[in-house]
Amino acid sequence: MNLDEYLPGIVAGGQDSFARWMAGAERPIRESLRRFAASVDTEAAVQETLLRVWLVARRCHPDGQPNSLLRFAIGIARNLALSEIRRRRREEPIADVPEPPAPFSEPALPDPALRKIIKRCLDKLPPKPAAALRARIESAGAQPDSRLADGLGMRPNTLLQNITRARRLVAQCLQQAGIEVH
Repeated sequence: MNLDEYLPGIVAGGQDSFARWMAGAERPIRESLRRFAASVDTEAAVQETLLRVWLVARRCHPDGQPNSLLRFAIGIARNLALSEIRRRRREEPIADVPEPPAPFSEPALPDPALRKIIKRCLDKLPPKPAAALRARIESAGAQPDSRLADGLGMRPNTLLQNITRARRLVAQCLQQAGIEVH
């Protein structure tokens, strides 16, 4: 199936088009990262890839071959994984600080120091952007943004603005902590 049929709807900001595209694209993106699984948090790379595709899909122009947006996304995912590998090679080892046991439901990130920095950055967010980002993350794509917005008492556009603001603030905080963000 050529997932490019959803591209015009995605470029127009259609969440349903993106959800349909994502349903067909997530597995191939995940599989493209398989060779990086020992070195990179592939789940984080997949999520970041999907978010970036949503933000830059208008830059993708079909080239006559099927699945141009999917091929674009796989390139983004690969570049994210390679950047993470390069970043880790440049870093000096961080002293081992024992982490308290994580609650059962919390997924363990491979780098405890990074987890602390991310949590600190998320804790600094203003209430509305924090709530919007938390709702998006917790739904893991199971609910459309319109439903998330309703649950937060926001309009869908306001939800997206708050998510964008939250991402920008978290990226700035991470950069201030010396973490390279693309």
